[in-house]
Amino acid sequence: MKILVANWLDRENPQAGGAEEHLHQIFGRLVARGHDVTLLCSGWKGCRQRTVLDGIQVHRSGARYTFSLTGPRYFKRHLARNDFDVVVEDLNKVPLFTPYWTDAPVVPLVHHLFGTTAFQEASFPLAAATWLLERTIPQVFKGMPSIAVSESTKADLIGRGLKTDIEVITNGIDLEKYFPAPPAQKAADPTLLYLGRVKKYKGIDLLLRAVARLEEEGLRLRFKVAGTGDARASLEALAVGLNIQDRVDFLGFVDEETKLELLRTSWVHGLTSPKEGWGIANLEAAGCGTPAVSSDSPGLRESVVHERTGLLVPHGDIGALAEALGRLVREPGLRAEMGRAARAFAESFSWDASTEATERFLTRVVGNSQPG
Repeated sequence: MKILVANWLDRENPQAGGAEEHLHQIFGRLVARGHDVTLLCSGWKGCRQRTVLDGIQVHRSGARYTFSLTGPRYFKRHLARNDFDVVVEDLNKVPLFTPYWTDAPVVPLVHHLFGTTAFQEASFPLAAATWLLERTIPQVFKGMPSIAVSESTKADLIGRGLKTDIEVITNGIDLEKYFPAPPAQKAADPTLLYLGRVKKYKGIDLLLRAVARLEEEGLRLRFKVAGTGDARASLEALAVGLNIQDRVDFLGFVDEETKLELLRTSWVHGLTSPKEGWGIANLEAAGCGTPAVSSDSPGLRESVVHERTGLLVPHGDIGALAEALGRLVREPGLRAEMGRAARAFAESFSWDASTEATERFLTRVVGNSQPG
């Protein structure tokens, strides 16, 4: 198949995250299986307009906030004559309206949508624009077979009125890369890790408040925040206001080696956003034998099995969050048992299986689009 993927970012983009990890893991493997994959995405200052990543031909146009305008023009000028068999719109919140660009069959691949949570992250004009654009999704992709990365995302799409064939194909994990460290290599002090974008909507402030609550109870945690984002300054100020700044390390961007070390040596991984497509960081922590404490919210409740691979708490309940963190820290036997169960849970997911499912789905879509 000749496949075009349209996404806002590629994995080299400084703002790349879990959606881009998914994109390159899946479509890089499809290239290895003999398919021709082109990615159209936005660029950034100083980037190359053309490159090859994981065998994928990458075309960059515009920037993060102009790509919705420059992308269609770039496609018509440089890619429209490529006779793609299928176009996959990697739909991560705001649609790119690819069905209006091309006559090829379009498959929206949906991670998660903001909905009203956009107003927790962005300024009112930007949040309102995001909310309004998301409301067009049922009409833009009406009748088009779709992929959702979780049952929560599928339910969200159905709830918004997308009446179509929606197949759930979950994220995977590289089990050879993510594996547990020997118990002796765990951090000496109780350590909580957050790994991901440092954005307001991620709920990192909840983890800070829970660490402060435990400090008041006499339980001192070292909290490591790994990642970049525009919420860092406000979170640093909150840590000072809670008088826990000496317990919190804002690490910024970390390379893959450091990321793996953090996932393996931390005692608990925390992810407390109100909504995720899946929560891939929870699965990466699970692969490393590290249990998670997460909000019981869409997506996250699928990447954590409550009371087995970690603990789920009502979103925004600081008391319940502190209690769950304290329970795992204070009970080494429970923490070890959940760490083993988390690894076993992670072993039920693989990028190869997700790629095979994606290949079958796209092949079926292409076959159904052929005349006769």
